[in-house]
Amino acid sequence: MRMNRIARACAITALLAAPIATTPAADPARDSCVPMGSWVAPGGGAKSTAEWIGSLAQRRVILLGEGHDIPEHHRWQLQTIAALHALHPELVLGFEMFPRSMQPVLDRWVTGQLTETELLRDTDWKRTWGYDARMYLPIFHFARMNRIPMVALNVDPALPREIAASGLAAIPQSRREGISDPAAPLPAYESFVFDSYAQHARGDDGRAASRDDVKFRRFLEAQLVWDRAMAERIAAALAARPAATMVALMGSGHVMNGWGVPHQLESLAVHGPAVLLPWEPENDCAKLIPGYADAVFGLGPRSEPTTTHPKLGLWLESVTGGVAIKDIEKGGLGELAGLRQGDVLIEVAGRVTRLPGDVSEVVQRQAPGTWLPIKVQRDGRTLEIIAKFPPSS
Repeated sequence: MRMNRIARACAITALLAAPIATTPAADPARDSCVPMGSWVAPGGGAKSTAEWIGSLAQRRVILLGEGHDIPEHHRWQLQTIAALHALHPELVLGFEMFPRSMQPVLDRWVTGQLTETELLRDTDWKRTWGYDARMYLPIFHFARMNRIPMVALNVDPALPREIAASGLAAIPQSRREGISDPAAPLPAYESFVFDSYAQHARGDDGRAASRDDVKFRRFLEAQLVWDRAMAERIAAALAARPAATMVALMGSGHVMNGWGVPHQLESLAVHGPAVLLPWEPENDCAKLIPGYADAVFGLGPRSEPTTTHPKLGLWLESVTGGVAIKDIEKGGLGELAGLRQGDVLIEVAGRVTRLPGDVSEVVQRQAPGTWLPIKVQRDGRTLEIIAKFPPSS
Protein backbone atom coordinates (compact mmCIF):
# COMPACT_ATOMS: atom_id res chain seq x y z
CA MET A 1 0.00 0.00 0.00
CA ARG A 2 1.30 3.45 -0.86
CA MET A 3 1.65 5.67 2.19
CA ASN A 4 2.17 8.92 0.26
CA ARG A 5 -0.81 10.99 1.40
CA ILE A 6 -0.88 9.77 4.98
CA ALA A 7 2.91 9.72 5.32
CA ARG A 8 3.30 13.25 4.00
CA ALA A 9 0.69 14.53 6.42
CA CYS A 10 2.29 12.59 9.29
CA ALA A 11 5.67 14.08 8.47
CA ILE A 12 4.49 17.66 8.13
CA THR A 13 2.51 17.72 11.36
CA ALA A 14 5.33 16.04 13.28
CA LEU A 15 7.83 18.49 11.81
CA LEU A 16 5.80 21.57 12.66
CA ALA A 17 4.49 20.63 16.05
CA ALA A 18 6.93 18.20 17.60
CA PRO A 19 8.94 19.12 20.68
CA ILE A 20 12.68 19.54 20.46
CA ALA A 21 14.29 16.35 19.21
CA THR A 22 15.45 13.96 21.87
CA THR A 23 17.69 10.95 22.15
CA PRO A 24 17.00 7.91 24.30
CA ALA A 25 18.51 8.03 27.75
CA ALA A 26 18.76 5.29 30.31
CA ASP A 27 18.83 7.80 33.16
CA PRO A 28 16.83 11.00 32.51
CA ALA A 29 17.90 12.30 35.93
CA ARG A 30 21.54 12.52 34.85
CA ASP A 31 23.30 15.87 34.97
CA SER A 32 21.82 18.07 32.27
CA CYS A 33 23.47 20.71 30.14
CA VAL A 34 20.44 22.84 31.05
CA PRO A 35 19.71 22.56 34.78
CA MET A 36 16.08 22.49 35.80
CA GLY A 37 14.75 26.00 36.43
CA SER A 38 17.60 27.74 34.59
CA TRP A 39 17.82 29.71 31.37
CA VAL A 40 20.79 28.83 29.20
CA ALA A 41 21.90 30.65 26.07
CA PRO A 42 23.25 28.07 23.58
CA GLY A 43 26.98 28.61 23.44
CA GLY A 44 26.80 30.85 26.51
CA GLY A 45 26.08 30.64 30.21
CA ALA A 46 23.09 30.32 32.50
CA LYS A 47 20.96 33.18 33.79
CA SER A 48 18.11 33.54 36.23
CA THR A 49 14.59 34.18 34.96
CA ALA A 50 14.78 37.81 36.11
CA GLU A 51 18.11 38.33 34.32
CA TRP A 52 16.99 36.71 31.12
CA ILE A 53 13.56 38.36 30.92
CA GLY A 54 15.22 41.70 31.60
CA SER A 55 17.58 41.17 28.67
CA LEU A 56 14.56 40.91 26.33
CA ALA A 57 13.44 44.47 27.04
CA GLN A 58 14.17 45.72 23.53
CA ARG A 59 12.74 42.79 21.57
CA ARG A 60 9.40 43.42 19.87
CA VAL A 61 8.80 39.77 18.97
CA ILE A 62 9.36 36.83 21.31
CA LEU A 63 8.60 33.36 19.98
CA LEU A 64 7.86 30.59 22.51
CA GLY A 65 8.21 27.08 21.10
CA GLU A 66 6.31 24.07 22.38
CA GLY A 67 5.45 20.43 21.94
CA HIS A 68 1.68 20.76 21.70
CA ASP A 69 0.83 17.80 23.91
CA ILE A 70 3.44 18.25 26.66
CA PRO A 71 1.92 19.88 29.77
CA GLU A 72 5.25 21.15 31.14
CA HIS A 73 5.79 23.21 27.98
CA HIS A 74 2.55 25.10 28.54
CA ARG A 75 3.30 25.68 32.20
CA TRP A 76 6.67 27.13 31.18
CA GLN A 77 4.96 29.33 28.59
CA LEU A 78 2.55 30.72 31.18
CA GLN A 79 5.41 31.45 33.59
CA THR A 80 7.35 33.22 30.86
CA ILE A 81 4.34 35.22 29.68
CA ALA A 82 3.62 36.35 33.24
CA ALA A 83 7.23 37.50 33.70
CA LEU A 84 7.21 39.31 30.36
CA HIS A 85 3.89 40.99 31.14
CA ALA A 86 5.34 42.41 34.34
CA LEU A 87 8.07 43.97 32.22
CA HIS A 88 5.93 44.85 29.18
CA PRO A 89 2.37 45.71 30.23
CA GLU A 90 1.52 46.44 26.58
CA LEU A 91 1.74 42.83 25.51
CA VAL A 92 0.02 40.99 22.65
CA LEU A 93 -0.24 37.19 22.54
CA GLY A 94 -0.25 35.28 19.25
CA PHE A 95 -1.43 31.68 18.94
CA GLU A 96 -0.75 29.04 16.30
CA MET A 97 -3.71 27.19 17.83
CA PHE A 98 -6.34 29.43 16.20
CA PRO A 99 -6.95 30.08 12.48
CA ARG A 100 -7.31 33.75 11.64
CA SER A 101 -11.01 33.33 10.87
CA MET A 102 -11.52 32.89 14.64
CA GLN A 103 -10.20 36.35 15.54
CA PRO A 104 -13.66 37.77 16.42
CA VAL A 105 -14.15 34.91 18.88
CA LEU A 106 -10.83 35.64 20.60
CA ASP A 107 -11.77 39.31 20.86
CA ARG A 108 -15.02 38.37 22.60
CA TRP A 109 -13.18 36.03 24.96
CA VAL A 110 -10.64 38.64 26.05
CA THR A 111 -13.41 41.14 26.82
CA GLY A 112 -15.21 38.60 29.01
CA GLN A 113 -18.17 37.89 26.73
CA LEU A 114 -17.66 34.12 26.47
CA THR A 115 -17.43 31.18 28.84
CA GLU A 116 -14.77 28.48 28.42
CA THR A 117 -17.33 26.21 26.80
CA GLU A 118 -18.36 28.94 24.36
CA LEU A 119 -14.74 29.74 23.49
CA LEU A 120 -13.95 26.12 22.62
CA ARG A 121 -17.23 25.69 20.76
CA ASP A 122 -17.03 28.91 18.75
CA THR A 123 -13.38 28.35 17.77
CA ASP A 124 -14.21 24.76 16.76
CA TRP A 125 -11.30 23.71 18.96
CA LYS A 126 -11.71 19.97 18.43
CA ARG A 127 -11.56 20.25 14.63
CA THR A 128 -8.98 23.00 14.23
CA TRP A 129 -6.58 21.99 17.02
CA GLY A 130 -7.75 18.96 18.97
CA TYR A 131 -5.23 18.90 21.80
CA ASP A 132 -6.38 18.82 25.42
CA ALA A 133 -7.71 22.33 26.07
CA ARG A 134 -6.87 22.02 29.76
CA MET A 135 -3.21 22.59 28.91
CA TYR A 136 -3.98 25.91 27.18
CA LEU A 137 -6.85 27.35 29.22
CA PRO A 138 -4.65 28.81 32.01
CA ILE A 139 -2.87 30.89 29.35
CA PHE A 140 -6.18 31.99 27.82
CA HIS A 141 -7.46 32.98 31.26
CA PHE A 142 -4.29 34.95 31.99
CA ALA A 143 -4.85 36.91 28.77
CA ARG A 144 -8.45 37.67 29.68
CA MET A 145 -7.69 38.53 33.31
CA ASN A 146 -5.15 41.11 32.15
CA ARG A 147 -7.02 42.18 28.99
CA ILE A 148 -4.09 41.14 26.80
CA PRO A 149 -5.11 40.99 23.11
CA MET A 150 -5.03 37.48 21.64
CA VAL A 151 -4.18 37.16 17.93
CA ALA A 152 -5.08 34.14 15.79
CA LEU A 153 -1.94 33.38 13.74
CA ASN A 154 -2.85 30.26 11.80
CA VAL A 155 -4.75 29.39 8.66
CA ASP A 156 -7.47 26.81 8.26
CA PRO A 157 -5.72 23.43 8.70
CA ALA A 158 -7.02 22.30 5.31
CA LEU A 159 -4.83 24.82 3.44
CA PRO A 160 -1.36 23.36 4.21
CA ARG A 161 -2.71 19.87 3.50
CA GLU A 162 -4.09 21.05 0.15
CA ILE A 163 -0.78 22.67 -0.76
CA ALA A 164 1.10 19.47 0.18
CA ALA A 165 -1.22 17.49 -2.08
CA SER A 166 -1.50 19.84 -5.08
CA GLY A 167 1.15 22.56 -4.78
CA LEU A 168 0.77 26.28 -4.08
CA ALA A 169 0.30 27.18 -7.75
CA ALA A 170 -2.86 25.09 -7.86
CA ILE A 171 -4.49 27.03 -5.00
CA PRO A 172 -6.53 30.03 -6.22
CA GLN A 173 -5.85 33.37 -4.56
CA SER A 174 -9.36 33.30 -3.13
CA ARG A 175 -8.37 30.31 -0.96
CA ARG A 176 -4.92 31.49 0.13
CA GLU A 177 -6.33 33.65 2.94
CA GLY A 178 -4.35 36.63 1.68
CA ILE A 179 -0.95 35.01 2.28
CA SER A 180 1.89 36.34 0.10
CA ASP A 181 4.54 34.15 -1.47
CA PRO A 182 6.98 32.99 1.23
CA ALA A 183 10.68 33.79 1.22
CA ALA A 184 12.85 30.97 -0.13
CA PRO A 185 13.99 28.57 2.61
CA LEU A 186 17.45 28.67 4.07
CA PRO A 187 19.46 25.66 2.79
CA ALA A 188 19.71 24.16 6.29
CA TYR A 189 15.95 24.44 6.71
CA GLU A 190 15.27 22.68 3.43
CA SER A 191 17.59 19.88 4.56
CA PHE A 192 15.77 19.67 7.89
CA VAL A 193 12.37 19.48 6.15
CA PHE A 194 13.63 16.86 3.72
CA ASP A 195 15.05 14.68 6.49
CA SER A 196 11.64 14.66 8.18
CA TYR A 197 9.84 13.98 4.91
CA ALA A 198 12.20 11.19 3.88
CA GLN A 199 11.59 9.26 7.11
CA HIS A 200 8.00 8.64 6.02
CA ALA A 201 7.68 9.03 2.26
CA ARG A 202 8.71 6.96 -0.73
CA GLY A 203 8.23 7.58 -4.41
CA ASP A 204 5.50 5.94 -6.42
CA ASP A 205 8.04 3.34 -7.60
CA GLY A 206 8.93 2.45 -4.00
CA ARG A 207 12.33 4.11 -4.07
CA ALA A 208 13.59 6.43 -1.35
CA ALA A 209 12.39 10.02 -1.59
CA SER A 210 14.43 12.61 -3.49
CA ARG A 211 14.66 16.36 -3.05
CA ASP A 212 13.65 16.70 -6.71
CA ASP A 213 10.39 14.81 -6.18
CA VAL A 214 7.36 16.94 -6.95
CA LYS A 215 5.76 15.62 -3.79
CA PHE A 216 8.62 16.85 -1.64
CA ARG A 217 8.63 20.27 -3.31
CA ARG A 218 4.92 20.60 -2.51
CA PHE A 219 5.52 19.40 1.02
CA LEU A 220 8.18 22.10 1.43
CA GLU A 221 5.81 24.71 0.00
CA ALA A 222 3.20 23.79 2.58
CA GLN A 223 5.74 24.23 5.37
CA LEU A 224 6.84 27.62 4.05
CA VAL A 225 3.28 28.90 3.61
CA TRP A 226 2.46 27.87 7.17
CA ASP A 227 5.48 29.79 8.46
CA ARG A 228 4.68 32.77 6.24
CA ALA A 229 1.07 32.96 7.38
CA MET A 230 2.06 33.26 11.03
CA ALA A 231 4.85 35.73 10.30
CA GLU A 232 2.46 37.98 8.40
CA ARG A 233 -0.07 37.99 11.23
CA ILE A 234 2.68 38.89 13.70
CA ALA A 235 3.88 41.74 11.46
CA ALA A 236 0.34 43.06 11.05
CA ALA A 237 -0.31 42.97 14.81
CA LEU A 238 2.87 44.95 15.47
CA ALA A 239 1.98 47.51 12.81
CA ALA A 240 -1.41 47.99 14.45
CA ARG A 241 0.20 48.44 17.91
CA PRO A 242 3.52 50.29 17.48
CA ALA A 243 4.35 50.23 21.21
CA ALA A 244 3.44 46.58 21.83
CA THR A 245 5.57 43.48 22.31
CA MET A 246 4.28 40.34 20.62
CA VAL A 247 4.71 36.99 22.34
CA ALA A 248 3.75 34.18 19.95
CA LEU A 249 3.18 30.52 20.87
CA MET A 250 3.81 27.85 18.24
CA GLY A 251 5.40 24.46 17.64
CA SER A 252 9.16 24.37 18.19
CA GLY A 253 9.70 23.21 14.61
CA HIS A 254 8.50 26.61 13.39
CA VAL A 255 11.11 28.58 15.33
CA MET A 256 14.25 26.63 16.23
CA ASN A 257 17.51 27.63 14.56
CA GLY A 258 15.79 30.75 13.23
CA TRP A 259 14.75 28.78 10.15
CA GLY A 260 10.97 28.99 9.89
CA VAL A 261 8.90 31.89 11.22
CA PRO A 262 11.98 33.95 12.25
CA HIS A 263 13.31 33.76 8.67
CA GLN A 264 9.95 34.82 7.25
CA LEU A 265 9.75 37.69 9.76
CA GLU A 266 13.17 38.95 8.66
CA SER A 267 11.95 38.99 5.05
CA LEU A 268 9.01 41.14 6.22
CA ALA A 269 11.44 43.63 7.86
CA VAL A 270 10.59 42.45 11.37
CA HIS A 271 14.12 42.05 12.64
CA GLY A 272 15.65 40.26 15.60
CA PRO A 273 12.81 38.10 16.95
CA ALA A 274 13.83 36.28 20.12
CA VAL A 275 13.41 32.49 20.13
CA LEU A 276 12.88 30.78 23.49
CA LEU A 277 12.46 27.01 23.81
CA PRO A 278 11.73 24.54 26.59
CA TRP A 279 14.45 21.98 27.26
CA GLU A 280 13.79 18.52 28.70
CA PRO A 281 16.41 16.53 30.65
CA GLU A 282 16.61 13.78 28.02
CA ASN A 283 17.29 16.18 25.13
CA ASP A 284 20.49 15.75 23.15
CA CYS A 285 22.97 18.35 24.40
CA ALA A 286 24.81 18.21 21.08
CA LYS A 287 21.94 20.23 19.60
CA LEU A 288 22.55 23.09 22.02
CA ILE A 289 24.72 25.16 19.70
CA PRO A 290 24.78 28.91 19.01
CA GLY A 291 21.82 29.88 16.85
CA TYR A 292 19.58 27.05 18.03
CA ALA A 293 17.62 29.55 20.15
CA ASP A 294 18.31 32.74 22.03
CA ALA A 295 17.75 30.75 25.22
CA VAL A 296 16.32 27.47 26.48
CA PHE A 297 14.68 26.82 29.86
CA GLY A 298 15.41 23.62 31.76
CA LEU A 299 12.38 21.52 32.65
CA GLY A 300 12.02 18.48 34.86
CA PRO A 301 10.86 15.01 33.76
CA ARG A 302 7.59 14.86 31.89
CA SER A 303 4.34 14.35 33.71
CA GLU A 304 0.75 14.21 32.57
CA PRO A 305 -2.33 16.14 33.67
CA THR A 306 -3.85 14.67 36.82
CA THR A 307 -6.83 12.54 35.80
CA THR A 308 -8.83 9.61 37.09
CA HIS A 309 -9.57 8.38 33.56
CA PRO A 310 -7.77 5.40 32.01
CA LYS A 311 -4.84 6.28 29.76
CA LEU A 312 -3.13 4.57 26.86
CA GLY A 313 0.06 6.57 27.45
CA LEU A 314 0.19 8.09 23.97
CA TRP A 315 1.20 11.50 22.65
CA LEU A 316 -0.84 12.01 19.49
CA GLU A 317 -0.75 14.15 16.35
CA SER A 318 -3.63 14.65 13.90
CA VAL A 319 -2.72 13.63 10.32
CA THR A 320 -4.59 13.03 7.11
CA GLY A 321 -6.19 9.61 7.40
CA GLY A 322 -6.02 9.25 11.17
CA VAL A 323 -4.10 10.15 14.30
CA ALA A 324 -0.37 9.43 14.51
CA ILE A 325 1.49 8.33 17.65
CA LYS A 326 4.33 10.83 18.18
CA ASP A 327 5.55 9.29 21.41
CA ILE A 328 4.53 6.45 23.67
CA GLU A 329 4.91 5.89 27.40
CA LYS A 330 7.31 3.07 28.23
CA GLY A 331 5.40 0.31 29.95
CA GLY A 332 2.06 2.06 29.39
CA LEU A 333 -1.12 0.35 28.24
CA GLY A 334 -0.54 1.37 24.63
CA GLU A 335 2.96 -0.09 24.46
CA LEU A 336 1.86 -3.26 26.25
CA ALA A 337 -0.91 -3.67 23.67
CA GLY A 338 1.65 -3.53 20.85
CA LEU A 339 1.24 0.06 19.66
CA ARG A 340 4.39 1.75 18.37
CA GLN A 341 5.63 5.26 17.78
CA GLY A 342 4.68 6.21 14.20
CA ASP A 343 1.54 4.07 14.07
CA VAL A 344 -1.47 5.87 12.59
CA LEU A 345 -4.70 5.15 14.47
CA ILE A 346 -7.59 4.98 11.99
CA GLU A 347 -10.31 3.44 14.19
CA VAL A 348 -10.85 3.12 17.94
CA ALA A 349 -13.74 0.93 19.13
CA GLY A 350 -15.03 0.88 15.55
CA ARG A 351 -15.11 4.68 15.41
CA VAL A 352 -13.12 6.54 12.76
CA THR A 353 -10.45 8.77 14.35
CA ARG A 354 -9.51 12.09 12.78
CA LEU A 355 -8.34 14.10 15.79
CA PRO A 356 -6.55 13.32 19.08
CA GLY A 357 -9.77 14.28 20.82
CA ASP A 358 -11.59 11.42 19.08
CA VAL A 359 -9.21 8.95 20.73
CA SER A 360 -9.28 10.50 24.20
CA GLU A 361 -13.07 10.69 24.15
CA VAL A 362 -13.36 6.93 23.57
CA VAL A 363 -10.60 6.06 26.05
CA GLN A 364 -12.17 8.14 28.82
CA ARG A 365 -15.43 6.22 28.42
CA GLN A 366 -13.62 2.90 28.76
CA ALA A 367 -14.66 0.91 31.84
CA PRO A 368 -12.02 -0.87 33.99
CA GLY A 369 -11.38 -4.47 32.97
CA THR A 370 -12.59 -4.04 29.37
CA TRP A 371 -10.83 -4.44 26.02
CA LEU A 372 -10.47 -1.67 23.45
CA PRO A 373 -10.08 -2.62 19.75
CA ILE A 374 -7.80 -0.29 17.80
CA LYS A 375 -7.14 -0.36 14.06
CA VAL A 376 -3.80 1.12 12.96
CA GLN A 377 -1.73 1.55 9.84
CA ARG A 378 1.93 0.58 10.10
CA ASP A 379 4.45 0.28 7.26
CA GLY A 380 1.70 0.00 4.67
CA ARG A 381 -0.28 -2.62 6.60
CA THR A 382 -3.54 -2.38 8.52
CA LEU A 383 -3.38 -4.08 11.92
CA GLU A 384 -5.96 -4.87 14.61
CA ILE A 385 -4.67 -4.31 18.15
CA ILE A 386 -6.46 -4.87 21.46
CA ALA A 387 -5.67 -2.69 24.48
CA LYS A 388 -6.64 -4.38 27.75
CA PHE A 389 -7.62 -2.02 30.57
CA PRO A 390 -6.90 -3.37 34.06
CA PRO A 391 -9.76 -3.95 36.48
CA SER A 392 -10.28 -1.34 39.14
CA SER A 393 -8.37 -1.99 42.34
